[in-house]
Amino acid sequence: MAMEIVTVPCLTDNYAYLLRCPDTDQVAVVDVPEADPILAALDARGWSLDHILITHHHYDHIDGVGALQRATGASVHGGAADTHRLPALDTALAEGDSFRLGAETCRVIDVSGHTVGHIAFVFDGVPAAFTGDSLMCWGCGRVFEGTKPQMWESLRKFETMPAEMAVYSGHEYTAANAKFALTVEPDNPDYRARAQAVADARAEGLPTVPATLALERATNPFLRAAEPALAQAIAMEGASPTDIFTEVRTRKDNF
Repeated sequence: MAMEIVTVPCLTDNYAYLLRCPDTDQVAVVDVPEADPILAALDARGWSLDHILITHHHYDHIDGVGALQRATGASVHGGAADTHRLPALDTALAEGDSFRLGAETCRVIDVSGHTVGHIAFVFDGVPAAFTGDSLMCWGCGRVFEGTKPQMWESLRKFETMPAEMAVYSGHEYTAANAKFALTVEPDNPDYRARAQAVADARAEGLPTVPATLALERATNPFLRAAEPALAQAIAMEGASPTDIFTEVRTRKDNF
């Protein structure tokens, strides 16, 4: 049976994700902006929480960890490079590490840029990637601690993943990201079609996360820095993908 994934809205626009292996009943949560919605989602399903997985140290991803751990006894796992500013970890993880959630294997990748030490959790067998504030649906996180070239190299790690990989990012930012993307490639029909689909979903109160990598590759300007069409659209033909990404991210910073 396939791993069950439950999206739990938190705070104003954050998402936490409950993951359950139906073969073993093991349950994990990715990021804990606040504890109460996650506890309610667990209680509604009769699930017990085994593990807490943290992508990065920002308060809106960790503030509920202490309360959730006290309520459930779950173990806590996060980035080794972030141990000095995360809740106490039972397991410190770095790129190349992997672990089992029931019958599924998760591998850890470093996606530094938004923060240094940011990690993502990739379940190739599902397939699903829990990306926090690195690759986001129709966007990427603002580069607060790393560099823009570093962020580009982090995003390139998604190039080899399959098109059907589902991207579960940490926020409901897709509608806002759409407005920016349409300033970058306004004549791209894939952008316009996605913008309408996002508007329709949000009008019905539906989440726009996750999205497949196939959709992100077609419409996310931050993944398209090596695409000639994007270079032409921003008058940077012949520039390196790193420079194009840097320009697009800078435009988004000022948008």
